Order: sequence, then C-alpha cells, then structure tokens
Amino acid sequence: MKLNVGGIDRIARIAVGLLLLALTLTGTIGVWGWIGVVPLLTGVFRFCPVYPLLGVSTCPMKAD
Repeated sequence: MKLNVGGIDRIARIAVGLLLLALTLTGTIGVWGWIGVVPLLTGVFRFCPVYPLLGVSTCPMKAD
C-alpha cells in the first residue's frame, strides 16, 4: 500500500472526520454523520483507495 495522502490533505481529512463524528455523537446531525469514519481513517492511514483510480497523489515526491 503506497502512501498517497499528503500533509495538508491528511490534516483536513482527520479534522473533517472528527467533526462529523462529534456532531453525530452529540445528536446535532443524523446517522449520515458516521460517514466521517471514512475521511478519518484515510487521514490516519495516509491512503485513499480512490486516489490510485484517479491517478492522484498529494504526497510530496521523494528525491532520488
């Protein structure tokens, strides 16, 4: 599994995921807020399964 989620992308995914989960647990939004698990996990593991399908990566390239 090659890392494909970079720094800012990672922080944004984790923040949005935590926000959605917090809003769901406090009853502010409905059960659809559990979708926050997806960006949270993709941010934590630094891998988005959709990115390879689209040929996208937000990780900085390593110098050879």
